Amino acid sequence: MRIMEGVVTIVQEGRFQLTDDGGVSHLFLLSHDAAAEPEQLPPLQRRQARVRVSYTPARNLIGLVAHAVELAELPVP
Repeated sequence: MRIMEGVVTIVQEGRFQLTDDGGVSHLFLLSHDAAAEPEQLPPLQRRQARVRVSYTPARNLIGLVAHAVELAELPVP
């Protein structure tokens, strides 16, 4: 499983956009077996929270499948 960190910038139901440290935005779909619920995503977006997402590539979709979403520490400069 791959891991990515960034800021949650957009949320819609079980989908969210994460912008990484390079300024690139990535679309994630929350997996049905994820360690997070769709209703936990909007507060992360409102806070512009930095998170760590464990994910896999999505089959037949443009996006990534998020299996876990956790709060992350700020990067050390």
